[in-house]
Amino acid sequence: MNLDNLRTNYSKLITYLEAEHYSSSYIVKFKSEINNILRSENSMSWTCYKDIYHEYKLKSDSYHYLRHKRSIIGAIEQFDLNGKFPDGQSRNMLVPRDSYHSLNDEYKSFIDLYCEIENLTEKKSTTIHHESQNASAFLLSIQNQGIKKLNDVTEEAVLAFFISASGELLRGCSYRKNITAVFKACMNHHSQVCSEILAYLPMLREHRKTIQYLTTEEFNQIRNTLNNKDSQLSLRDKAIGLLILHTGLRGCDVASMTLSSIDWEHDLIKIVQAKTHVSLELPLLAVVGNAIYDYLVSERPKLDNLYIFLSQNRPFNRLKNESIGTIASRIMNISNVRTHKNDRRGFHIFRHFLATSLLENDVPQPVISKTLGHISPNSLSPYLSADFVHLKDCSLSIEKFPVIREVFLNE
Repeated sequence: MNLDNLRTNYSKLITYLEAEHYSSSYIVKFKSEINNILRSENSMSWTCYKDIYHEYKLKSDSYHYLRHKRSIIGAIEQFDLNGKFPDGQSRNMLVPRDSYHSLNDEYKSFIDLYCEIENLTEKKSTTIHHESQNASAFLLSIQNQGIKKLNDVTEEAVLAFFISASGELLRGCSYRKNITAVFKACMNHHSQVCSEILAYLPMLREHRKTIQYLTTEEFNQIRNTLNNKDSQLSLRDKAIGLLILHTGLRGCDVASMTLSSIDWEHDLIKIVQAKTHVSLELPLLAVVGNAIYDYLVSERPKLDNLYIFLSQNRPFNRLKNESIGTIASRIMNISNVRTHKNDRRGFHIFRHFLATSLLENDVPQPVISKTLGHISPNSLSPYLSADFVHLKDCSLSIEKFPVIREVFLNE
């Protein structure tokens, strides 16, 4: 392992971290790790940076400790081999994180075949990715049971992926659906084995979890918190909360909004949805526009970054999708809403509340679908179960059914 480049140029990495105002403790960790690598170069039989990481893995099984080491060593590797500086977003490649990389050659070839076939169709790349990932996890389970070839797969091995020895359901209908898609796509090349494995897949009933609906009282509490100038929320969090509360936008779309997404002259929000890749145009309400403007003028770092919402710590990168969920949780804590364990706290309930409110006020379903950015009219179906106003219109009287008097007595 040649470390001459690191030895000669690592000072540039440290200078970059200092210039980007990374914390002193973070910079110290880089210095310490680099010194340790260079000091141990001759005494260790390292061939690559993965070997350095595995030395730590032999000493500890602490998740957080190893995660920290992966982050630091991975960043050093990217600088040394590719000349890349840390940006707060790029993932290190020290340890592949998906099942595919643990598969044997035959199983990898099968997944590769599926991707090759489907990439020639109009299927979305994200769908191909999810289906191949689920199928890889399925094949890895088969492989871990000692079965190395597709022709040797048994029904017992297939069922073990879905159902535990005690009869507990381990994976549901979505896994079965994605695995089915992969094996059907490869049917022309592996007809017999694909047919057999598809026949082994268990019949699972598709169901949706009961959704915790946002009540009108909770909505008002959250809205009051977002509009309160004296609340503990930052201007950024208020802007994001009001934006999603009044538009129902997905968190991932808010995180990816750029300065050009706001048409101030015509009071419009213009985005391309991450989930569907379809353009969406929504009116920019005054309360939302004012909140975004306040954030841009008074709080947002003065940087040439195209994204609207940035992290609050240096180097002020664009918000990650998971950070949007953290903001939702913070808003609900301050609003004293959904504070119990297992309460649903993500921003999606804002989207759900908007849809059901529009339904209850007799807004035509095509208009609601367009507002939410749905491609298929069927996407609105899950929201219909919460349209209590119209559901009550469908209720039947029980006057003609015999019911004993005690049923209606107060306890």
